[in-house]
Amino acid sequence: MKNHRTSILIVDDHEVVRNGIRSYLERIADFNVLGEGSSGEEALNMVAEMIPDIVLLDLMMPGMDGIETTRRIRQISPRTKVVVLTSYHEDVHIFPALKAGAISYILKDMKMDKLVEVLHRAVQGEVTLHPRVASRVLQNIRGEGTEQPLFTELTDRETDVLKLIANGLTNSQIAEKLVISENTVKGHVSNILSKLHLADRTQAAVYAWQQGIVNRQSTTK
Repeated sequence: MKNHRTSILIVDDHEVVRNGIRSYLERIADFNVLGEGSSGEEALNMVAEMIPDIVLLDLMMPGMDGIETTRRIRQISPRTKVVVLTSYHEDVHIFPALKAGAISYILKDMKMDKLVEVLHRAVQGEVTLHPRVASRVLQNIRGEGTEQPLFTELTDRETDVLKLIANGLTNSQIAEKLVISENTVKGHVSNILSKLHLADRTQAAVYAWQQGIVNRQSTTK
């Protein structure tokens, strides 16, 4: 009886990265690289067709980002393990990706032999976090956030909108409060989610509370 070979799908919008990883993994006897994808949308189609054991997934891609892709992969094929391979190690990338269902979060500075270990662990259901990522997770658990928050990239108006989202206001309520159109509010919300690399309003609200953009005193004003 032949041993099961771990089937892997590589998804990254950079062809050089995909080809480099594939050429290395194809040397591993117990790996079977099913194919490559360059976008989240392409990844979903391939997962539905192939049901791979592992998807090795870039986080930042044009179109559907890695967080939403992870969430949908897990819906399509719960047995498929998503291993995030990225250059980003900020909280706003790490925690949404893990919440979306990624089993591991590793960085592109990892050596290939270590990547192989991560993939072997993933197929066994074992979590792997890059040391820098593990440090961020531990700091978050301890409440020791030290990095410069990305909300400083927001405009003053976007920050106002984010505060109101965190306080539970709808787009129409925000529009009324700020005396702007609802379409303008929708534009601000879209920019906020894009700049903070968040998937939806709920994540934006949680982020605002975690970063201290709003607090219990501000909700009473």
